[in-house]
Amino acid sequence: MITALAITFNEAHNIERYINSMSFADEIIIVDSFSTDHTEALAQHPKVTFVKRVFDDFSSQKNYAISLAKHDWVTFFDLDEEVPEALATELIATVRSNPTAKAFRVKRDYHFMGKRIKYSGFQTDIAVRLFNKNYCKYNGKLVHEAIQTTATIGKLKHHVKHQTYKDFDNYNQKLTQYSKLQAEALFKKNVRPNLYHFLFRPWYRFMHQYFLRFGFLDGKEGFIICYVHAFSVFKRYIQLWTMYRKID
Repeated sequence: MITALAITFNEAHNIERYINSMSFADEIIIVDSFSTDHTEALAQHPKVTFVKRVFDDFSSQKNYAISLAKHDWVTFFDLDEEVPEALATELIATVRSNPTAKAFRVKRDYHFMGKRIKYSGFQTDIAVRLFNKNYCKYNGKLVHEAIQTTATIGKLKHHVKHQTYKDFDNYNQKLTQYSKLQAEALFKKNVRPNLYHFLFRPWYRFMHQYFLRFGFLDGKEGFIICYVHAFSVFKRYIQLWTMYRKID
């Protein structure tokens, strides 16, 4: 028995595909942050339980979703991840085999601007997407949250397609949201931004992704994604600076 979990906000363009791809699950629970589009209307399905909760951070939202699951084994795929039939079959077979591992990682094939990104830091893009809720929870990070467990973690054979790019503005908005949450986390740690953060950290992010992680091999898409991610680091510290200056 498997519960498929998801958190959403304005995912009308993805929600039907997600529900269809989760048809193998025994129940689907969606925790929505009060979407303003047609996400809720399009999520109507016999297997779906649609719950609304004010968004505070990714870990809290996901851990709340876990608390609603009826079954021990849960999947937690993002709405921009496409689960192929082969992976769905593997998920079911893995749970039925009564595995000793209590969590399983899945390799994500990253797509950006219509192109499969093979480098730029994404060649090792892997995340836990199947786990037993009695042994696992999200680690409390406001953003870039990850499963925390003392149990054994396995790895599934099949990949998931990570289609994160809808359009440039949408992608940039996602990175801006992540930057803001990261700035909030740094603010709580009393980190004060200086020239090192404004100049070196963005430069290092670009150099690391574009050269050390071979982003140049991804062509112009690789350059764009490395540049945008570097700029998101700059925005993180600008947002942190405005918090100290109490600037809205």
